[in-house]
Amino acid sequence: MSELGIIARHAGTVLVGQLAVMAFGVADTLIAGRYSPQALAVLSLASSIYISIYVALNGMLQSALPVWAQLRGAGRLAEIGASVRQALYICAGAALVGFAALWFPQPWLAWTDVPPALWPEVRSYLQVLAMALVPSLLFRLYSTLNQSLGYPRLVTALQAGALLVKIPLSYALTFGVQLGSVHIDGMGVVGCAWATLGVNLFMCLTGLYLLRTQDIYRPHQLWRKMEAPHGPTLWRFLQLGVPAGLSIMVEVTSFTLMALFIARLGAVSSASHQIAASLAAVLYMVPLALGIASSARTGYWLGASQAHKARQAAGMGIGLAVLAALIGAGLLNAWRSEIAQAFTTDAAVAQAATVWLGWVALYHLADAVQAVCAFLLRCYRITLAPLILYTTLLWGLGLYGGYRLAYQGIGPWAQRPGVDTFWMTSTGALAIVSLLFAALVWRASHPARMP
Repeated sequence: MSELGIIARHAGTVLVGQLAVMAFGVADTLIAGRYSPQALAVLSLASSIYISIYVALNGMLQSALPVWAQLRGAGRLAEIGASVRQALYICAGAALVGFAALWFPQPWLAWTDVPPALWPEVRSYLQVLAMALVPSLLFRLYSTLNQSLGYPRLVTALQAGALLVKIPLSYALTFGVQLGSVHIDGMGVVGCAWATLGVNLFMCLTGLYLLRTQDIYRPHQLWRKMEAPHGPTLWRFLQLGVPAGLSIMVEVTSFTLMALFIARLGAVSSASHQIAASLAAVLYMVPLALGIASSARTGYWLGASQAHKARQAAGMGIGLAVLAALIGAGLLNAWRSEIAQAFTTDAAVAQAATVWLGWVALYHLADAVQAVCAFLLRCYRITLAPLILYTTLLWGLGLYGGYRLAYQGIGPWAQRPGVDTFWMTSTGALAIVSLLFAALVWRASHPARMP
C-alpha cells in the first residue's frame, strides 16, 4: 500500500474511534437533559472541569507516540517494551495529580463561581471521575502504543464496543432499572459518572488482556520485569510531554472558555454559540485523526533514518488535512441554515447559528492545519515553541482579544458585543498559529546542510 493509503487508512480508523468517544458525552448530555435541568447543569459544569484536567494529562501521555514510532522505524523493537514500562511511571504521576485535582474540586468550584446549591452533586460527580481517570490514562497509554505501531483497529474496536455498553449503563444507573421483581433505584446524573468508570475499566482491562495474549506485541517484550525509574528516559518523556500537555490544555480552554464570555450576551447568543461549537468539535476529529496517523508515519521514517520519507509523510498529512478541511468547510457553509434548524426549533437561535456557522467554516480551515502540524512538531522534538505560540495567540489575541473587543473596545476599534467578535478573533489567531506551525514543520524537516 502507498504511503498516502497507509496514512488515510490509519486516520480513518482513528476517526471512527474518536467519534465513538465523542458519543459518550453526547449520550450523557441527552440522558441528563431528560432527567432534569439541574442534572444537565451539573453535567456541564463537572465535564468542563474534568476536560480541562484530562486533556493536559492525556496530551502528555500521547507525546510518547513519536518516540515509540521512531524505535519501531529503527527496528529496535525490544526497546519499545522498556520505554513503555518507563512511561508507566509518568502515567502513575499523571494519575496522582489528576486524581487529587478531581477528588478535591473545591478550588475549581469557587474559581468558576458554581452556585453553592450544585456543589454536592458536582463534587460527587468529579470524585467518581477521579477514580475513572486512572483506567482512562492507562488505556490512553495502550492507545498511543497501538497508534505508534500502526495497529489502530484494536483501539477503535474497543472504543466502539464501549459505546454500546456506555449508553444503556448510563441510562440504567441514572434512572434506575427493573430486574424482574427487583427495582434498583437510579443515582441521578452521578450515574453517568459511574457508567464512565465502568467503561473505562472495561477498555483498560481488555487492553491489558490483548497486550498479554496477542502475538503482535511479543517482539516488543512488554512483559519483562519492571525496571527502576531511569532518570534520562523519564526526563526525555517530560521534556516532550509537559509542554505538549500544556499546549493541548491551552488550545482546548481557549475554545471552551469562549462560552463563559459569550454567556453574558444572553440565552440566544449562548444557545447559537453552542451549536457552532458542537460542529467545530466534530469537524476537529478529522485533522486530529490525520495528525495521529501522519505523525506515526513521520516518526517511523525518522527512526529508520529516512528523513526524505519522513518529510513526505508530513507533507501528505498536511495536504490531506487541507483537502478534508476544504470539503468539510464547504459542506458546512453550503448547508449551514439547514444544520442550524436541525439543532433547534427556536427561529432566533437558528438564525444566529446560521451566521456563526459561516465563521466555523473559516475557523476549521485554520484549525485543521495547526492540529496536524502540532503532532508533526513532536516528531521533531519541538514542543516549547508551540506552547508559547498557543499561549500568546490563542489565549492572548483570540480569547482575551475577543473579550476586549466585545466588551471594552481596543484602540480605534469600538466596543463590538456579539458572538461573531469572538469567532473572528479566534479564527484570526488560529490562522496565524497555523502559518507559524507550518513554517516550523518545514524548517524542521528541511535542516540546513552542513558545509
